[in-house]
Amino acid sequence: MAMGFVEGEVISALQKIFATDDSRVVVGIGDDAAILETSTQSLITSDMAVEDVHFKLEWSSPFDIGRKITAANVADILSMGGRCDFLTASVALTGNETLQWIENLARGMKHEADLAGAHIVGGDIARGAHVVISMTALGHASTPILRSGSRVGDGIFISSLPGWSAAGLELLTRQVAINSPHAEKALSEFSAPSLDYAIDFSRATAMSDVSDSLLIQGSQLAEASKVSLHFDEALIAKAPEFAELSALADKLNTDVFQWIYAGGEDHVLLATGSDLPGIKIGTVESGSGISGVKSKVAPVSWSHFGTSK
Repeated sequence: MAMGFVEGEVISALQKIFATDDSRVVVGIGDDAAILETSTQSLITSDMAVEDVHFKLEWSSPFDIGRKITAANVADILSMGGRCDFLTASVALTGNETLQWIENLARGMKHEADLAGAHIVGGDIARGAHVVISMTALGHASTPILRSGSRVGDGIFISSLPGWSAAGLELLTRQVAINSPHAEKALSEFSAPSLDYAIDFSRATAMSDVSDSLLIQGSQLAEASKVSLHFDEALIAKAPEFAELSALADKLNTDVFQWIYAGGEDHVLLATGSDLPGIKIGTVESGSGISGVKSKVAPVSWSHFGTSK
């Protein structure tokens, strides 16, 4: 099938969508590489989204897909106590996309980048069997926050309640139609997870994004800090939106803690420290691993290559 666009048209459209007057961008899209002026300790991360693995074209609009991959990269910068400054995006296209589809994908990227205060300054396009999006983020932090700084006695905090994206995925996979604001929120969070840009975890002793689930990333943080994270389900049940998420779980005959603990793709920040903002869900104790999980949560077994760690 003939492509519905030519590469020159795409590059021209992207130059207009991603145009910026930020003085740190000396040369943006159009040359072989961008030229940036930076003077602080840099953070760099990358993430990839693959059609039918991370998103389905029949479930998500190109705008939402653009937001989703951008949010995934920005979240990794935020979880280091940093601020995202610049992004590059490389996209493999099948050739069946229209120029309008590509522009809407780019506008979704720019929308999320604008929320983060970041600029998209370059990338690449190629042809492939499926749509694949790879993005790299460059940020900065005066004092990066690692996973290894938790101390016994710290509180455990999350920026918001995870589980909404998992709820949206279950609604879609089970093809359940529930007409309620809670279901709409779940579907929205699955299609384009929202980031907690306003939360200030700058005083955290350790931090991580929980896009792979609260249990997985909590375990990684505990291992890095050589401590135990003790979750308190009574505290979690007091969290804002817990009642709404729990009501949706009841309608689907699902344990809400399955979504909260084991659901993925919520870009919620997990932090330890003293008197932090957000939602307190437990305490850091001596030992190792995760404790306090009373609910019968199924093992988190999904991974890109079919095995779990």
